[in-house]
Amino acid sequence: MSRITVLGGTGYAGSAIAAEAARRGHQVRAVARKAPDAAHRLPDVAYLGGSVTEPVFLESVAGESDAVVSALSPRGPMLGQVRIVNAQLIGLADKLGFRLAVVLGAGSLFTEPGGPRLADLPSFPAAFKPEADEMAEVLSDLKASPAGVDWFAVSPASGFGAFAPGQTLGRYRVGGDVVLADAGGNSYISAGDLANAVLDEIERPAHRRARFTVAY
Repeated sequence: MSRITVLGGTGYAGSAIAAEAARRGHQVRAVARKAPDAAHRLPDVAYLGGSVTEPVFLESVAGESDAVVSALSPRGPMLGQVRIVNAQLIGLADKLGFRLAVVLGAGSLFTEPGGPRLADLPSFPAAFKPEADEMAEVLSDLKASPAGVDWFAVSPASGFGAFAPGQTLGRYRVGGDVVLADAGGNSYISAGDLANAVLDEIERPAHRRARFTVAY
C-alpha cells in the first residue's frame, strides 16, 4: 500500500484517479480548493480543502506521500498558476523523495514523429490554446528537473474529457509523444482507464522521467 495524494482530486481526471487508488487499497488523500460535502465524497478517500498555490499548504499535503499526482487544470483562476505549482512540486519531490505524476493535456502531443503539436494545428480550439501551452511548459520543466527527481507525465487521448465519459474497459494502449488513434482516426480513453494507467505506472514503474500517452 502506498500513500497517494491527488491534487485536483475532485476534478474529472483527479476524482477517477483517487477512486482507482482507493479501490486498489492505497491510502488516498484528495486535495481541492474546497472539500466536498459527505454526499459527494468517495469511500476510503480522505479530503483536504485548501489552495495549492500557497507554498506552505502545498508542502504540507505533499509531505508524507509516496506519490503525488498533479491533476490540476490551468483553467479559470488556475491559468498561469499550474506551471508554478508543478515547479514547486518538482522542488518538493527533490527534497522529500516522493514520486511525482503529472496529468497533462493532449495538446502537447505531436501529430506524427517530427510533426506539429496538436495545439499548433489550425483546427485546435483557440480557447484551449493557453491551457495547452502552459502544460507544454510544465513538461519542459519536468524534463529540466534535477536528475534525482522521480517523475512521470501522462497525456490522455485527444478525445478525453467529461463530454465523452465512456466506460472503464480495463485496457489501453501506450504510446510516447505522438497522439494515438484507432484505424478510424479516433483518439479516446475514459477517465477510468486513464486512472488505471496512472495507478499501473505508480505500482509498476515503466516510464521514469518520461511522458507517455494512453488511448484505446
